[in-house]
Amino acid sequence: MSRDPRFDILFEPVKIGPVTARNRFYQVPHCSGMGYRYPNAEAQLRGMKAEGGWAVVSTQEAEIHPTSDLTPANEARLWDERDLPALCAVTERIHHHGSLAAVQLVHNGLHVANRFSRMIPLAPSHAVGDGLDPVQARAMDKSDISDMRRWYRNAALRAKKAGFDIIYVYAGHDMSILQHFLSRRHNDRTDEYGGSFENRLRLFREILEDTREVIGDSCALAVRLAVDELIGPSGITSEGEGKDIIAALAELPDLWDVNLSDWSNDSQTARFSEEGYQEPYIRFVKSVTTKPVVGVGRYTSPDSMARAVRQGILDFIGAARPSIADPYLPKKIEEGRIDDIRECIGCNICASGDNTNVPMRCTQNPTIGEEWRKGWHPEIITSSPAPEPALIIGGGPAGLEAARALAQRGVDVLLAEGGKEWGGRVARECRLPGLATWGRVRDWRVGQLSARANAELYLHSALSADDILQYGIPHVAIATGSKWRCDGVGRTHRQPLAFLEAGNLLSPDVLLDAGASAVAAGGPVVVFDDDSYYLGSVLAELLARAGRTVIFVTPEAQVSPWSKNTLEQARVQKRLIELGVEIICAMALADRTKDRLELSCIYSGRRRQIDCDTLVPVTARLPDETLWLDLKAREADWADAGIQSVVRLGDCLAPGTIAAAVYSGHDYARTYQEQIDRDSPPFLREDIGALYAGPVKRE
Repeated sequence: MSRDPRFDILFEPVKIGPVTARNRFYQVPHCSGMGYRYPNAEAQLRGMKAEGGWAVVSTQEAEIHPTSDLTPANEARLWDERDLPALCAVTERIHHHGSLAAVQLVHNGLHVANRFSRMIPLAPSHAVGDGLDPVQARAMDKSDISDMRRWYRNAALRAKKAGFDIIYVYAGHDMSILQHFLSRRHNDRTDEYGGSFENRLRLFREILEDTREVIGDSCALAVRLAVDELIGPSGITSEGEGKDIIAALAELPDLWDVNLSDWSNDSQTARFSEEGYQEPYIRFVKSVTTKPVVGVGRYTSPDSMARAVRQGILDFIGAARPSIADPYLPKKIEEGRIDDIRECIGCNICASGDNTNVPMRCTQNPTIGEEWRKGWHPEIITSSPAPEPALIIGGGPAGLEAARALAQRGVDVLLAEGGKEWGGRVARECRLPGLATWGRVRDWRVGQLSARANAELYLHSALSADDILQYGIPHVAIATGSKWRCDGVGRTHRQPLAFLEAGNLLSPDVLLDAGASAVAAGGPVVVFDDDSYYLGSVLAELLARAGRTVIFVTPEAQVSPWSKNTLEQARVQKRLIELGVEIICAMALADRTKDRLELSCIYSGRRRQIDCDTLVPVTARLPDETLWLDLKAREADWADAGIQSVVRLGDCLAPGTIAAAVYSGHDYARTYQEQIDRDSPPFLREDIGALYAGPVKRE
């Protein structure tokens, strides 16, 4: 296949100061959850992006000094020379595939609590930090400013020594000391570094000039700037000081990387934004600078990418999440394989890795984070040396991925789904408000399987244990999913609540199948959310949009607290408020009559009653393991039937996220003929012991 000429513009080389990017695909700095603790994994991850065709590959932010300590978050570090080997490994892997390597130098100012270094955070003015740590940042004096400039110079020199081609000075996401100096919210100084716009810009300008001086003419200088904080006149706006900053420094850097602040605005989920959603804020940038511009917007469509370049909005198509979902996105466009692109669904499960301090995961790409420790490649799976047929039962995310990856390995696969459509839970959830892109999990896999001659797909094909034994296919994987409980059992209530049946009780599964019409108009619908992720809130939204009176009850202190990790909790709660949903927090279920629900405060036990016509408990799920149990009961018959292995996958094994289900299916396909060692980790570990050099001796 050949490239569509409409996309030729995306493969033009672009100069960035003294270096040249071979195309317009630019993986902007993004966290991975690997950072300085897992250097081999970090290097292999970035190298895979370069292999996939990204002309520029950036690492995550690199802390420049121990007063900028993000522990327990696991980013890059350039505190001293001892950090160079890890970063040299990154640049080496990126350069191996002909791409430019970029690093983002950061001092986080009042954004950090310095939990590990125990040093006092620094800020333009005396201030409390961003989080809940009982720590305050102290106002920097002139000697601190002098130190800060030196720390940036030293870090830039180390970055150059590590082999980076592009060195960033970062002023974004409300996480940078430089943005804090620029901000009237954070900077109330009365000296030459505060007050007027020029004064607040001074340190940023000085550090840019310092960095330019020390990196010389072999490295490019980049700026990452938040042009709008989406908080109106009290913050930086694209029509105000965001534009003024770029105009004032227009030609100083070699590249402008522009975005929104904070991270939850910059990386909005598909539930709350469309592809290219940042364009209205960054459209002005090329009118005030001649330097190339990169921006993001969760671009997955090559048509949208080419349009953004042709319209003069961007010179580079920046990506974090789309490059995670498909590290080979550029190559697939270049080779004319548009249908093979694994499009990001905008769920932000990737961001949850950084926010929970672990290596990232992705709903679409189960190989992310496993490039080094498991040796998984996003495009290549070793062919099975002696492939034996496999039967996959269940066409949800786990079953589809298992069948797809097995077929790629050369295995003859039969995929049987008892229902009328592919996708399992994905098919139902993608019909909920804001979750349409989640259907890509199903669509991509069905498309890939449809092109495989060795994969047979059957709908309306519920199988029994007798059927499976009769078929005698050597390897069987059961991926029949799970069902929502209706007995109240979850995190808060560990035993069934018999009193729930005193009134109308509706399973989330009914709403997922029938929509809001499953609830007749009448009294209030109470959604009791003890799941704490997205489903309770999106079902409440579904019902409210259909005109139902909705009360959202949760034992937690806020709506959908785990969605903080996917950067959308505030938007979730705001939307319910805007839809008129009554929100009751910190309450458990205590009793029920036909039309009333009694709640109990999780702290005091104090009770209150609310009207309740229908109760929808979103608490926990049970695996749909009937087929597994039936087949397991006849294990003695497996050998005679020619069955060598039977396993459970995804939610049928243990209900979890869609990402976990996809991962489960993929892992099965990689290992389906192997004997698993249950006594050792199923992956490589970083050699921490080799790094220990003993205590420092002090005179």
